[in-house]
Amino acid sequence: MADASTLLRTPLHAEHAALGAKLVPFAGYEMPVQYPTGITAEHHAVRRAAGLFDVSHMGEFEVRGERAMEFVQHVTTNDVSKVEVGQAQYGTLLNHDGKLLDDLIVYRYPEHWMLVVNGSNKDKDLRWIQQFTDQFGVELVDRTDDIALLALQGPKAQEILAGLTDADLDAIRYYRFAEGAVDGIPATISRTGYTGEDGFELYVPAADAARLWRRLLAVGGDGGLLPAGLGCRDSLRLEMGYALYGNDLDEDTTPLEAGLGWVVKLDKGDFVGRDALARQKEQGIGRKLVGFRLKERGFPRHGYPVSIDGQEAGVVTSGVLSPTLGEGVGMAYVPAASAKPGTEIGIVIRGAAVPAEVVRPPFHKGGTVKKD
Repeated sequence: MADASTLLRTPLHAEHAALGAKLVPFAGYEMPVQYPTGITAEHHAVRRAAGLFDVSHMGEFEVRGERAMEFVQHVTTNDVSKVEVGQAQYGTLLNHDGKLLDDLIVYRYPEHWMLVVNGSNKDKDLRWIQQFTDQFGVELVDRTDDIALLALQGPKAQEILAGLTDADLDAIRYYRFAEGAVDGIPATISRTGYTGEDGFELYVPAADAARLWRRLLAVGGDGGLLPAGLGCRDSLRLEMGYALYGNDLDEDTTPLEAGLGWVVKLDKGDFVGRDALARQKEQGIGRKLVGFRLKERGFPRHGYPVSIDGQEAGVVTSGVLSPTLGEGVGMAYVPAASAKPGTEIGIVIRGAAVPAEVVRPPFHKGGTVKKD
């Protein structure tokens, strides 16, 4: 565990401390895992009303230049030529062996692109993609320290945000964004998130983040808005079957194994890792990331073994006792032959195999996220 003296702090650190948050090391930062309300209350607030997250640890890289699109196309797996100005796209970064360096979101602005990467990987990612800048003649700038990122998530998110902005929020569809002002603060207002609920991610100048944080909590408090920490962020994303880098994704895994083949466009032309993925697709995939639910009471956790026909055959990458569903759900790598929904598996908890079945996420199907 990192020494507290070496941990970075987001621009909202003092706000978390003032609210009595429990702060823990995460991605090199000291981050709130929960507030005095507790993880379960925060989780339910996001599902029923709204929660406000500090995700300023995420990395933001700007790409500029005439061949910026070609550069982004080369270093990511999805087809960014399909991305319009004002649109965002999910994708992955690979090494030359087709293994996952990170997953990311690509934003296309009128004059530049922005790559949003995981906080724990941002230095590694920057070094990796920097090597391709000369080839395409682009400028790559790390804007992480300049930008704070607030995530307002939940069915009441738009109602809360509408009171602080003149932006036409109805016009911002899922995975679209607009540039505007929120309480007078310049912002990128993006209809994205990691919870399965409707909501927005607000990219704002770091110097203005604390004021906006306080303002959003004040405006949304009567509607049930709570500050929300990493604990419920994890349970919310898990109920949706959203992968987390470091748990479900890593450098030993390809996107095809991780169920992310839908963001790999082999027909778009050459890109980093393409040849390796094409070979793997042709030869077949030995293991796959699947969702599962327990048939009996239990709490599946990261690292627990998976048993199939009495033999250890995989490992749990993420698991939770779902606050919304009241049952254990999670994700695990299993042999490809056992990846079909309905397959019976066991999750070994305290030495005993708890019966489970492979299911196709999301586990929680009542989310309010407004997909087109």
